[in-house]
Amino acid sequence: MTTPSNQPLARGYQLQNYTIAKLLSAGGFSIVYLAHDENDYPVAIKEYLPNSLVLRREGDAVQATSDENLALFRHGLKCFFEEGKTLAHISHPNIVRVLNFFRANDTVYMVMEYERGRTLQKEIQLKHDREGVDEKLIRHVFYTLLHGLREVHLNKLLHLDIKPANIYIRKDGSPVLLDFGSARQTLTSEHNRLTPMYTPGFAAPEQYGKKDSLGPWTDIYGVGATMYACIAGTAPPPADARLKEDKLTDLASRYGDRYSPELLSMIDRCLRLNADERPQSVPGLQKQLAEAGSRPARRRSIFHQLRRTWQTLTTKPARVTE
Repeated sequence: MTTPSNQPLARGYQLQNYTIAKLLSAGGFSIVYLAHDENDYPVAIKEYLPNSLVLRREGDAVQATSDENLALFRHGLKCFFEEGKTLAHISHPNIVRVLNFFRANDTVYMVMEYERGRTLQKEIQLKHDREGVDEKLIRHVFYTLLHGLREVHLNKLLHLDIKPANIYIRKDGSPVLLDFGSARQTLTSEHNRLTPMYTPGFAAPEQYGKKDSLGPWTDIYGVGATMYACIAGTAPPPADARLKEDKLTDLASRYGDRYSPELLSMIDRCLRLNADERPQSVPGLQKQLAEAGSRPARRRSIFHQLRRTWQTLTTKPARVTE
């Protein structure tokens, strides 16, 4: 049975000193709006509203679908509130800035800086000729982004939903990490009957189990999966499927004519199913990324060029999906 979707707040709705302008996105865990404050400053507002626990048919009233779901909803609300409180103390150019968070309408709202630009997912989709995202851009985006992720980890928080759709490229070319998933992960990992809220292909194997095995290495898997998508044009196979039969594409043999072996090897290490075999910290990964970028690119052989041309002609373009 399909879980009914919650109705978003109406355009023009007054939420404290913010006026809702339009719906930006809606998922199983939350709804995100574009709004303006009393000075007409644009902000993004994230509303905690999991479809599997509560239902809003119209207006602003939120109704739990059962007494048990009400208890789970309140537990998730607390996790979401704590996540917002932690993020509000992080001020970093590569992490979405949380400006405010508050309770209203029997739920919690997180007010964030509204970013202009486009997602990395859009950048990947534009590479429809299967040439992939340029290596210099990959190294620039992720080396810079990792500065922000390092700050997140220093604040004892994990992102747990790193993927192309959650990385925004501003108009000046700088990346910013959006839409944290730690509150979602906490809620679903503690209550097995709830629908998991991670993204297949980008979620590490340990995200399918209990939260006590999660750590910086879990986000590093997401970083590796996102870099993989930049090159291959699609997400890696889901981790749970890989545990049964690993059909991960060998990037070196498929794309070795376009990308440095150091970069491809680093991505392979990030995507190891065994968490102990991945880079264990962001600084360690940044060091590897910097070293990969410092070496001159090797001259591509005629054989590799011909093989690449053949692959381009015989393979349909792939696109990243959320």
